[in-house]
Amino acid sequence: MSERMDGRLTDAELDELASLDTPTVCNALEVLAPERRGHGFSTRPFVCAYPEARPMVGYAVTGTIRAMHPPREDAATLRATRLDWYRYVDAAPGPSIVVIQDLDQPPGFGAFWGEVHTTVHKGLGALGVVTDGSVRDLDVCAPGFQMLAGCVGPSHAWVRIEHFGLPVTVHGMTVHPGDLLHADRHGAVVIPHAVARRVRATADLQARREAVILEAARAPGFNADVLARAIGEADEIH
Repeated sequence: MSERMDGRLTDAELDELASLDTPTVCNALEVLAPERRGHGFSTRPFVCAYPEARPMVGYAVTGTIRAMHPPREDAATLRATRLDWYRYVDAAPGPSIVVIQDLDQPPGFGAFWGEVHTTVHKGLGALGVVTDGSVRDLDVCAPGFQMLAGCVGPSHAWVRIEHFGLPVTVHGMTVHPGDLLHADRHGAVVIPHAVARRVRATADLQARREAVILEAARAPGFNADVLARAIGEADEIH
């Protein structure tokens, strides 16, 4: 498997990560980047539009929105900002995942995401969105475009892009543009670039260790002494 000249993961490497669920990736990161154990992942539950979908793995494009009050800008300025946002998403190295922080308090007053924007952003190369804002049009959103959202709502109100290409925080997870993100129905986590290529092997090692304990726990006669032996055997697996 050849490494890309720009340092980003190959399609095959991204696919390997997508074969893991997000909790498994978090487990691997506890070993590979122990200093990250207390941050870098979502800490509040999302509404997941498609819980059975495969995890999405991609590079973050970031922005902020507001919807609760009418904008001060005129229509031409708002349109220009929206078009600049689309160009930003289009120019980003793919595959991308959109991460949107809703600045309204509470977030979710107006939905940026529905039939039109899921279709547009899918066409621009995005796999899905992670947001603390709201989503709508669930029956007619772009097929395959995953949405992890703070809530579901009916209206877009005065929703508009405020800023983009800057760090954002969504459900306790801070994301910078270009961060490698892994997300599924459990939530999302930022994978440090320095350890990304070691996540799969570390997850496989942890799975082999856990298998010893699980096999013992499911067998007749399981007790604390059997568990202690199984833990010892698991520790010997390298």
